[in-house]
Amino acid sequence: MTTARDTVLGRVRDALALAPARETPAGETPVPRNYRTGRTLPDEERLALFTDRLVDYKAQVHPCTAGRTAEVIAEVLRERGAARIGVPPGLDAGWLAAYDGEVRQDSADIPAPRLDALDGVVTASAVSCAETGTIFLDGSPDQGRRALSLVPDLHVCVVDLSTVEVGVPEAVARLVPERPTTLISGPSATSDIELERVEGVHGPRTLAVVIRTDV
Repeated sequence: MTTARDTVLGRVRDALALAPARETPAGETPVPRNYRTGRTLPDEERLALFTDRLVDYKAQVHPCTAGRTAEVIAEVLRERGAARIGVPPGLDAGWLAAYDGEVRQDSADIPAPRLDALDGVVTASAVSCAETGTIFLDGSPDQGRRALSLVPDLHVCVVDLSTVEVGVPEAVARLVPERPTTLISGPSATSDIELERVEGVHGPRTLAVVIRTDV
């Protein structure tokens, strides 16, 4: 009996058979990748563009100097009523010096479902794109595993302005290809059949971005 899978795969094979033959790898024509690169903006303009995109995604934005990092993070967590938070093992402990709640350090041994008991998570970031309002996490010790930034309902993400690039090509060029990359563009959200926005379906319901403007 022919299954739906057999039908689909059969059609794929037929399409491949009718497609023009590909050249051998040695003779392949290079794909032009004339991306716009090397774009820059003054710090104030880059910050304004990045902030505009984040706000459009309904993220909370908290610019501050590096010296006020701990104070601002504590304020954000207090406003959200976060009494128990998770952190990646390499996060700067000084960032939580003003926080008086419970801090749990994450590890790969903790099952992902148990992360749901946390009120929020605080991480650093690798690089960001101002043009799209996208934050890139690469699994570094101060950012942690992907589950840590997806399961808790609140994500407080610290971004240094010096790591914010203008466009996607410039941001991607700063990433290490071998590292696991998570792209964040605002809090998790989707729409139902009536186009009603629903937040927190596939990740944190609230994204608070602390942008350190002098780092």
